[in-house]
Amino acid sequence: MAGADLWPWLAVAGVGALHGLNPATGWMLAAAWGVRSGDRAQALRALMPIAVGHVASIALVAGAVALGLAMDRGVMQVLAGALFVATAALHLWGRTPKLARAPAGHAGLALWSFMMSTAHGAGLMLVPALIPLCMGDGAGKQIAASDSLMLAFAAVGVHTAAMLAVTGLITSGVCRGFDACACWLRSIKRTSPPV
Repeated sequence: MAGADLWPWLAVAGVGALHGLNPATGWMLAAAWGVRSGDRAQALRALMPIAVGHVASIALVAGAVALGLAMDRGVMQVLAGALFVATAALHLWGRTPKLARAPAGHAGLALWSFMMSTAHGAGLMLVPALIPLCMGDGAGKQIAASDSLMLAFAAVGVHTAAMLAVTGLITSGVCRGFDACACWLRSIKRTSPPV
């Protein structure tokens, strides 16, 4: 694979890793799940619904790019923002049903991930890398639209894998850091003289 063919894939993976660093896209929620439950494996299990929401948001844009459809960034971001505001208003409303006040489950995490990914334009950031993959000189002349769609979804997979790798590393680090701080505080409490 030549360097010119490799750079779009590296860009897709790099943007995924960058998204993994952003606390709004999931590592903060996954770490909170692990700390709250006392089960660090729960934090890593939270990555699956986060991935589902992120993939859904990006696949929406990648599919549109591969099929040559136009998407209005402003409309997508306004819709995602409205969904976020409606969810926040529901939680702040005094008569919220008990089910809606419960801690977020897997569906809630997936919805959060979808809203955040769409609101900050995760899929739209991939467009500069998707266009050479799906419609470049070689691809435009030699492959059909269905092959272009498969390349777009492969790019979504690479992007999401990079995001999940970074999100998982940060989540694990936060959980381990929390455990180390709790252990340190317990040891201080045991060794300090009574007042």
